Amino acid sequence: MVVSATGNAQGGASSDASAGHGHGGVRRRRWPEWVPAAAVASSVVYAAVETTWAVTGSTVPFARHTPYSPTAQLVLAALALVAGAVCRVAGKPPGRWGRRVVTAGLALTVPVFAMGMAALPAYFVTLASGSGPESVTGLVHVLLSTALVSCLVLVGLSHRRRLTGRCPRCGSKSGNGSGDGSGHGHDDGRDAPVRHPDASPAPPRTRKAAYLLLCGLLPWAAVKTVWTLGGDAFGVTAEKWKESDSGGSEAVRALAAVGIDVTVLAAGLGVFLLTGLMYRWGQVFPRWVPFLSGRRVPRLLPLVPAWLTAVGLSVYGVVLVVYAPLAALGVLPAPEPDAELGATPAGTLWLAAFGGLAFGGLGFGLLLASRSYYARTRPVCATGFDRTGTEAERPGASVTGRHGPAAPGPVPVSPAGCDGMGRHEVKPSGAKRS
Repeated sequence: MVVSATGNAQGGASSDASAGHGHGGVRRRRWPEWVPAAAVASSVVYAAVETTWAVTGSTVPFARHTPYSPTAQLVLAALALVAGAVCRVAGKPPGRWGRRVVTAGLALTVPVFAMGMAALPAYFVTLASGSGPESVTGLVHVLLSTALVSCLVLVGLSHRRRLTGRCPRCGSKSGNGSGDGSGHGHDDGRDAPVRHPDASPAPPRTRKAAYLLLCGLLPWAAVKTVWTLGGDAFGVTAEKWKESDSGGSEAVRALAAVGIDVTVLAAGLGVFLLTGLMYRWGQVFPRWVPFLSGRRVPRLLPLVPAWLTAVGLSVYGVVLVVYAPLAALGVLPAPEPDAELGATPAGTLWLAAFGGLAFGGLGFGLLLASRSYYARTRPVCATGFDRTGTEAERPGASVTGRHGPAAPGPVPVSPAGCDGMGRHEVKPSGAKRS
């Protein structure tokens, strides 16, 4: 069944069953239902791989020249199993102590595994440039950490919504207002229509803050550009810099020959992504996109790369920004200058600080922009706006089911609201309210 917030239900009551809301329709599970099981599976795989590496003595890089110890790998495996057990509890309606266990377990494990995905942007750049990963085990570790963190965050999101009496699927207020997120609606588990808000830009304050964070890219990009154009900076000559990139792919060397550093190019793609998250053309394909002009952009298309990139960049940037001044003051040991580049000790600290400003600025800017984009594009279930139906009858609001948008017509909104898995009841026009 397809409905629109400005039009009638298409096909009447009989089409409701044929569109998937009746017993003969296709059953689709919602993400709050399947994501706990996915988190459990991801944690088991993570623990098994880490244990295998620890037993066989495989080298898994933690930093550039520092591998994980077998003890650390076994601890990570144990924490992964703890996270899986927590998600198993979160998949069922927990009691009072169960809710506390889930909250504490997620608060403990998510930051730990988020550290493991900090190198994801670096691996992405090397793979995209054709250079290949420096460590296969390191790449696998980062991908496993990313998958586990993604599942844990989704479990935490649905858990938090249940605690606040909201629909775990769309986040709107549940019908009965209880703390477990339960309510009334479809008891057969079929799809409910969802409403996608109109395209809108980010608030001016968000845009200004994001642009200010992007200014952290300027010192780092300037140094990289000086090197690629043949200049010297911080004791590193252009020749030494080009020699360090000599092992890269043909694409990397071709870009360097015309004064374009591949990491600066990757940062430019990040800025492009951030800009799209803040303006309407990131929600509706603009006219210069062939075949897709005017169509709605799937919200996960920009959100997934933004989230995955932003977490790693933010963590890495904060570490470098904190480390560089502490090392300069002698509180922490100073890094050894790279012998291949010939950088001076002071130059190495400046490069670390510039890198921290660049990575942290872009990472936090992406987090800020993606948070705004997520809030502005979040679809809500058709009956989740207003129990009186006022919000759902707003002109220009579109409600889509499994078959896409429909012709105009009023949407009768059930006063029931959301149930525990985001299922709602949309009654055809003229149906008697319960």
